Amino acid sequence: MQVVVGRIGRPHGIRGEVTVEVRTDSPDVRFATGSVLTTDPARLGPITVAAARWHSGRLLLSVEGVHDRTGAEGLRGAVLSAEVDDGDIPEDPEEFYDHQLRGLTVVAVETSDVIGVVDDVVHLPGQDLLSVKREGGREVLVPFVAEIVTDIDVDAGRITVDLPSGLLNLDELDDVEEAGESAEED
Repeated sequence: MQVVVGRIGRPHGIRGEVTVEVRTDSPDVRFATGSVLTTDPARLGPITVAAARWHSGRLLLSVEGVHDRTGAEGLRGAVLSAEVDDGDIPEDPEEFYDHQLRGLTVVAVETSDVIGVVDDVVHLPGQDLLSVKREGGREVLVPFVAEIVTDIDVDAGRITVDLPSGLLNLDELDDVEEAGESAEED
């Protein structure tokens, strides 16, 4: 099974090194020399780590076959994944792989109303978001922070959230706008 371990950022210097936004708790293992990582988009990889080093708190990678800034720039934005055992789960009960969250039902903390199903986990530089598909196919992005995501029970297939007032009302506003557009067309 593949898990996301990082995302390639901008080039560093002129010899082909790239910065990496680390998304793993074990970067020394995942980015060890000789590690083969798959990429998204797939056309950019797979890549083999030639060397890794830390510089000012940021991971820098040298990738086999990339020897200059132009080559490094071509990798920018690639999401890196590594192979893990299916039975391998994080030791900390408060940590989860993305694949463990996909497909879980999201419910409201106070009412237990179903909000939707986790479609994906979106990793942004500032924070992670849960992409939740609502009935009818609409997407709502839920900040993946402890103040909002109050409980995750993988075995029960459920995530409990305490959403800020108005977050789901945005869907209702879209429905009102679409209804208004339909009426104007008639």
